[in-house]
Amino acid sequence: MLDIVLYGDDVLRQKAKPIEEVTPKIRKLAENMLNTMYESEGVGLAGPQVGESLRIVVIDTSVGFDPEAKLILLNPEIIEESGEQYEDEGCLSLPQLWAKVKRPAKVTARYTDIDGNEKTVTGTGMLAKALSHEIDHLDGILFIDHITGLEKKFLMNKLKKLMEEEPWTKAS
Repeated sequence: MLDIVLYGDDVLRQKAKPIEEVTPKIRKLAENMLNTMYESEGVGLAGPQVGESLRIVVIDTSVGFDPEAKLILLNPEIIEESGEQYEDEGCLSLPQLWAKVKRPAKVTARYTDIDGNEKTVTGTGMLAKALSHEIDHLDGILFIDHITGLEKKFLMNKLKKLMEEEPWTKAS
């Protein structure tokens, strides 16, 4: 299992580098990211969240119950989005924090799969939210960046308090 990078680490705010080719190292990283995501009970994980500033994302909204739901996306980019959903959202890099975030209701992303094939995926609901959330990570954007006003102030105060606790580690 890989270590999940927590809020405050610079890698979470960097624009991740494109993956030029699918190598054994990239395949192993994808496998380790999937295992880490499942172990952490997440539905998505991006390269920067495990300290790798690379444009790689793994998503499984079934949390391991449906093998067909597992996605490994290299160099993903959103090419179309529509509608709106306003749902609770959290992040493995910001443990114990949840907030309502406005995301598209439908998202289509273009990506390269682990075999080097160009593909697209279209998702609604949870998959649309996961695609938006994880692709944001590749551009150094966190879900808390989508929150404004008093809710943002409240969330940042809670985050500050969590970070002051010993130690600032992922939730168990």
